[in-house]
Amino acid sequence: MSSVSVVIPCYKYGHFLADCVRSVLEEQEGLDVRVLIIDDASPDDSAEAARKLAASDPRIEVRVHERNKGHIATYNEGLLEWADGDYVALLSADDRLVPGALVRAAALLDAHPEAGFAYGRPLRFQHGGPLPKARTGGTGQVVYPGPWWLERRFAEGTGCITSPEVVVRTSLQRKVGGYDPKLPHAGDIEMWMRLASHADVGYVRGADQAYYRVHGNNMSTTDFGGQLDDLRQRRVAFESVLVKCADQLPQAERLSLTVHTRLARFALRRAYRAYDRGRTGVVPVEELVEFARDCLPGFEALPEYRALRLRRRIGAGAMPYLQPLVLSAVAERGREWLWWQSWKRRGL
Repeated sequence: MSSVSVVIPCYKYGHFLADCVRSVLEEQEGLDVRVLIIDDASPDDSAEAARKLAASDPRIEVRVHERNKGHIATYNEGLLEWADGDYVALLSADDRLVPGALVRAAALLDAHPEAGFAYGRPLRFQHGGPLPKARTGGTGQVVYPGPWWLERRFAEGTGCITSPEVVVRTSLQRKVGGYDPKLPHAGDIEMWMRLASHADVGYVRGADQAYYRVHGNNMSTTDFGGQLDDLRQRRVAFESVLVKCADQLPQAERLSLTVHTRLARFALRRAYRAYDRGRTGVVPVEELVEFARDCLPGFEALPEYRALRLRRRIGAGAMPYLQPLVLSAVAERGREWLWWQSWKRRGL
């Protein structure tokens, strides 16, 4: 029987703990599962809630920090110091697993020793709302070669994993080390890429693997300044992988150019869309442009920069009203270009 160690960091989320732990221990039949709840010096009754759960089930352990150490140190304490099962999962106290999620992930990792971690589709749900209906009957497994999966991440410039849906081979987790404290908001993206640089990646098809709670306290940011910070954090994450995993990345120079181009395009797109939406007063347009310039020498050749330059000529005040005309003109030029290419191929 495979064993899974589940680390549940908690800070002021004691009221979610019972449901979170229940999803780990009562809905994953056929596995040897242990849970560690680490309360990071919560100022409320979260530690008491954790101890109450531990008193009711010997599979639950609790650690309580006397002072707040932060989420990265808390993650690493559980993953590197405590976890000793075949596999390990990190689950926030406000999230929960879908029934059978650990069973499906463990089965994939049991069958494919070349896979370093397994993940699947997460379900997002609004805090206070009902859980969406989850699919629990998987339709199969797929294992992606690590280099191929990693290259996709560099090409897209973003992650494809939320976090609670991941189960990692414990031996690999120890090999690559813990989360990087220099990446408080993008450490998960960097972690998945580090893992993929050393092993293949498993994906559970046809079943949902975890529930991710969306509320105001999620660390991901949606404000305009936060979007710029997100780009900066992502850049540091990708650059960190290029340094830490240099021996596993023979195409590092190409991957670097790919991701820096992608991130520059993201920044410029957000900048020109601020003109379209009449939000140049709140979107840090100039900082986004500086980010693109710092990311990619020659960024002025990107189509997103040309789009921004056009909008600057039109002006922030007029652009929201003229946007339909501008987009129509751009689309028409695109159609003309396609027609010209087709005309040339036909040799007319």
